[in-house]
Order: sequence, then C-alpha cells, then structure tokens
Amino acid sequence: MKRILLKLSGEALAGSKKTGFDEETVLAVARQIKAIAEEGTRIGIVIGGGNFWRGRTSETINRSKADQIGMLATVMNCIYVSDICRYTGLSTEIFTPFVCGAFTRLYSRDAVEEAFASGKVVFFAGGTGHPYFSTDTATVLRAVEMEAEAIYLAKAVDGIYDSDPKVNPDAVKFDEITIEEVVDRKLAAMDLTASIMCLEQRMPMMVFGLDGENSIVNAVHGKFSGTRVTV
Repeated sequence: MKRILLKLSGEALAGSKKTGFDEETVLAVARQIKAIAEEGTRIGIVIGGGNFWRGRTSETINRSKADQIGMLATVMNCIYVSDICRYTGLSTEIFTPFVCGAFTRLYSRDAVEEAFASGKVVFFAGGTGHPYFSTDTATVLRAVEMEAEAIYLAKAVDGIYDSDPKVNPDAVKFDEITIEEVVDRKLAAMDLTASIMCLEQRMPMMVFGLDGENSIVNAVHGKFSGTRVTV
C-alpha cells in the first residue's frame, strides 16, 4: 500500500477506561503507525471523538452546537495521538477545516501533499468542519481527496456484524462483504452517508478491532480477522 487512510475509534483509544486516553494503548498504536510509515506508506489519520463526546446523544442542546463540541474533541484526540507519534520519532502535521489558533494547520489538499512529500504522517482533525456530518463522512472525504488505496477502520468492535454484537450475542460477523450490501442492509460499519460515499467513490475498507496485538500492521499486511469491504 502506498497511501492509506486510518480511522481510529476515539472510544478504542480510551482502552478499558472508556473515556479520555489510555497512554499504553495510544503508544502501541503510534509504534504500529511508525512501522507502517517506515515501509514507505503515506498515512492519513482521522480520529473519532467518542472518548470525550457523543453529540447525538445530547437532548438538551442544539445539534449544531453538539456537533461543534464533537469536532473539538477530535482536535484534542489528534493533538494527543500526534504528539505520542512524535515521541516515537515520527514527523506529523495536523490539519483542520477551520482556523484553530496555532494548534493546527488550515486544511488544503496542496498542503497535505506537501506534508506527505516531507515524509509526515497527516492527521485530519475537526471532521468536515460542518455539523450533521460525522467523522465517518470526513474519513471517506479525506481518503478520496488524498487518493488513498483503502480505508482501514480500527474500532472497538472487531468487524462488521449482521446485528449489534453488544446487544445480540448471536450476531454473525462477516469476513467479507460488498459495500453495496453494507448500504442495502444499513449495516453499522460507518454511518449511511459515509457508506454511500464509499459506494460512489469505489473506496474499499478493512474493518477490524484496534485492541488486537499489532492489529493495524496486520491489517495493512492483509493478515487480520476483521471484515474486508469490497467495491
């Protein structure tokens, strides 16, 4: 793989604490990212904000404001994970679709290409910059823009199931499934908007659990027990 988009679950980065950061988990992720980058792969990263905030669960504030809080949660996550990556020796750059002081760089495709040319791992924070669009949608959008070969979706769940495995103990995991079937059955790989974008843009996905040993490296090398989403 020459270019990939890695989507990290914020919830998965929290480890067993379920909120905030678990440094041991994040350090293990950073070391895997470094291993892949050192093979010459250009890596773009989107991180969800579920370890801090899930705006759609709020019933007391405006949805747009709730989503803005979620965008800032993803910025916090990217700053943290980016700096842990730097600790391992990687060079990184964080982009946001809105001005965020001196913390990040304003997103543009040209700026991202410059960062890749400099050998940097690129973080896409802040979602799309608009409410009502999830980090799933931002993931597909950035993957298409950076011309990624595939999306690697590292989640708290180890693949795509025919129903929610947290609710249904008899849920069946798919080893491989087409993106058309994911859309038709409204399976919870990503939200529906993001899945439709994958269908339209013919973007394949690898969905797997983050907590497995060397899960990211194994997924990129084709050795994983998650779900392969074909186009």
